[in-house]
Amino acid sequence: MLYDLTLHMGYVYDVAAAGGRHILRIMPLSLPNRQRLVAGSVAIEPQPDERTGYTDFFEHPAITFAYRSPHDKLDIRMQARVQVDAQAMTADLSPVLDNLASELAAYWSLDASSPHHFTGKSARLPDTPEIAAYARSGVEPGMTVLQIARSLCKRIHTDFKYDAKATTVDTTPKQAFELKRGVCQDFSHIMILALRSLGIPAGYVSGFLRTIPPPGKERLAGADAMHAWVRIWCGKTMGWIELDPTNNIAAGTDHVVVGYGRDYADVAPVIGVLKGYGSHSTAQAVDLVPVSDSLSSKTA
Repeated sequence: MLYDLTLHMGYVYDVAAAGGRHILRIMPLSLPNRQRLVAGSVAIEPQPDERTGYTDFFEHPAITFAYRSPHDKLDIRMQARVQVDAQAMTADLSPVLDNLASELAAYWSLDASSPHHFTGKSARLPDTPEIAAYARSGVEPGMTVLQIARSLCKRIHTDFKYDAKATTVDTTPKQAFELKRGVCQDFSHIMILALRSLGIPAGYVSGFLRTIPPPGKERLAGADAMHAWVRIWCGKTMGWIELDPTNNIAAGTDHVVVGYGRDYADVAPVIGVLKGYGSHSTAQAVDLVPVSDSLSSKTA
């Protein structure tokens, strides 16, 4: 599937900020046999006093920029064309859970995709006994790693309610678990913690999700979304797979990957600091449109 992707993030400050420094991670990745970034650009207004591109440890194309003068707004716009390929369905070649530890011990690489980075605690994912107990309650003897991951994905989708007002970006997995509601970030963090508590390497995927309107309804401009789902290491033969607990599906051609990390802290779309005070308002809009639809709308 070939997409035209646009993202707009806008911030308006009640009181002008005297300065600021930020990091952006919003450009889709190019991934062998999965996804190809054809072209892309990022525009930032007002024009920063400093702007530098770099690639971080997890191989995200990131942008750091800074302001040394007062500004009362920040406007970020990203445009990209990206090809997303369908992933072939394969048999379950993952080991049973009891055999995964030996396969992990035999994996010697510490590159960006090494499963060793995705075990244990990370910045936003401390050990949480309640979630570990939830994970253990769904494991039966003889289950493979893939069976466990799929079962947990389905359970979270069933047991938790999507509620955009229930949590914030700073809500902890424990709080979301107790509420039994939240958004894709919460569901992904809970699933990652649950898998890691069983000894299964799991990571956070940041990206975009195309939304399809109900039959007979017009597609709404800007209605697509930034999204999060989960990456699971299923042993040396299967490697990494991706599951979306918010929707109880495997990541497919409607999922565009921006970055992989241990949790949200590694892949936050924008982070930074401001020199100032007061509050601000925000706006965000995403359009992920198949190129065939985009061309049709332009010629209509």
